[in-house]
Amino acid sequence: MSKLLSQMPQMSRRHMLGSAGLLGLFAAMPGYARAMASGDFALIRKQVEDYIASKKVAGMLVSIGFGAQPAALIGAGSLALDIPTPVDANSLWRVYSMTKPITGMAAMMLIEQGKLKLDQPIADLIPEFANMKVLTDPAKSLDSVPAKTQITPRHLMTHTAGLGYNIVTKGPLLEEYNKLGISPAAVSKTPIPGFPMPAPTPPIDEFARRVASLPLIAEPGTLWSYSIGLDLLGYVIQVASGMEFGAFLQKNMFDPLGMKSSYWTVPQSEVSRLSTNYAPFAGALIPIDPGQDSIFTVPPAFPYGGAGLVSTAHDYDRFLAMLVGKGQLDGTRIMSEATALMGMSNLLPSTAVTKGTWVDGQGYGAGGRVGLGNDQGPAGTYGWGGAAGTVAFVDHIRGFRASGYTQYMPAETYPFQREFPKMVYEQLKAMG
Repeated sequence: MSKLLSQMPQMSRRHMLGSAGLLGLFAAMPGYARAMASGDFALIRKQVEDYIASKKVAGMLVSIGFGAQPAALIGAGSLALDIPTPVDANSLWRVYSMTKPITGMAAMMLIEQGKLKLDQPIADLIPEFANMKVLTDPAKSLDSVPAKTQITPRHLMTHTAGLGYNIVTKGPLLEEYNKLGISPAAVSKTPIPGFPMPAPTPPIDEFARRVASLPLIAEPGTLWSYSIGLDLLGYVIQVASGMEFGAFLQKNMFDPLGMKSSYWTVPQSEVSRLSTNYAPFAGALIPIDPGQDSIFTVPPAFPYGGAGLVSTAHDYDRFLAMLVGKGQLDGTRIMSEATALMGMSNLLPSTAVTKGTWVDGQGYGAGGRVGLGNDQGPAGTYGWGGAAGTVAFVDHIRGFRASGYTQYMPAETYPFQREFPKMVYEQLKAMG
C-alpha cells in the first residue's frame, strides 16, 4: 500500500460545522491527514474483506488520496470468481455513470475557452433542438405543448433538461426511447432476462436528432430527473470543439493527466485486466459480462458521455486529484481554478425541484452531486457513482479524494455505494 506524505492545509472555522451526519463525523477528525500517512485503514479494510469473505462480490478496491500525493489502496478479492488475479490499481472496471463528471468537466473546459456558454441554447449548435415540446401527461400519452425554455449546457450537465433515461423513464416515452435506440449504455453481449432489448443505438448525430424529435418530460430547468443529458452533452462538446468527443477527452484530459487506461473500447491486449460484472441472485453471483468476453471489447455506437468508460483506480484517481488540485495536477493545469470550482459547485437552476429525487437536499454540478454543508453532505464535496457499484468523490476544501470499485448490478443490491462517503469519513475520524 502506498502512503500519503503531505501536510494538511489549514481549515477555516466556517468549514468545521459540527452538525449531524457526515459533517458531525468530519468535525471530530482534525488530525486525519497525519493519520492517513500511517496507512492504517482498519475499518475500510474490514468492510472490504467482509464483502469478499461473504462472496457478495468477486473483488473490491478502495482508493483514498490526500492532495496530489499517491493514493492508498485497500483491496481484496480477484477480477472474477474464476480468475485468481488480485484486484489492484491497474484493474479495469466499468465505471458507467462515473463517466458523467468527466464529461461535465470537459464541457467546463470549453466554457473557459469561450467555445461554449453555460446558459446558451444548445440549438445554436444542434438546430434540431430549437422547437422542443413538453409532455402534458408523461405517464399516459405523448401529447405535448411547446416548451417555453431552450435547453442549455447547464440543463444537460445537471439533469434538468427534461430528457428521459431508459433506466428510469416510464410510460409511452420509454417505449419511444427503446424503439429509437436511445439507450447509450452497454451491459452484456447476451440478453438479460426481464430486461427488454432496445433497438441499436445510432451514431451520435442521428442519436441527437432522434432525441430532439421526442417531447420532454418536463419544462427545461424545472425538475431534476436523471437523464441522457451527459450523453447529449458529449455531442455538444464535439460540435463546439470541432473534435470527436472521445478524441477531445484524450487530448485535453486523459493524456495531460496521465490517464493511460481509460477506454471506450477495451483493447484485446488489455482484456486480462478487465473484471467480470455480476448480478447477485439468490445468494449467488451470476456473470452477466465476463471480462474475457465483455461487450466493452466491442466499439460502441459513439463514446457515451454518460456511461461509457472503463477505467482503473489509478486513472480515475488522477482525475479526482486534478479536481482536488482545482484544475491542475503535478504541475499540469488543464483548467483554471475558477473553472474547476465552478464545475464542482451547485449549478442547478434556481427553478429546479429536487424534492423526492436522488439529490434531495443536495446540489448538482458538472455531472456530479454537490454537498451543500448539511446532513446530506459537507460543503466542498463533489462526485457520483456508477451502475455497477463504483463510486467516487472529492472533498476539495479538506483536500482529499476517495473512490470505490467493484462490479455488480444493480448497484442498489448492496449498500456499498450508498454508504461509501460515510465509511470514508468514519475511517478518517477513527484515524484522527
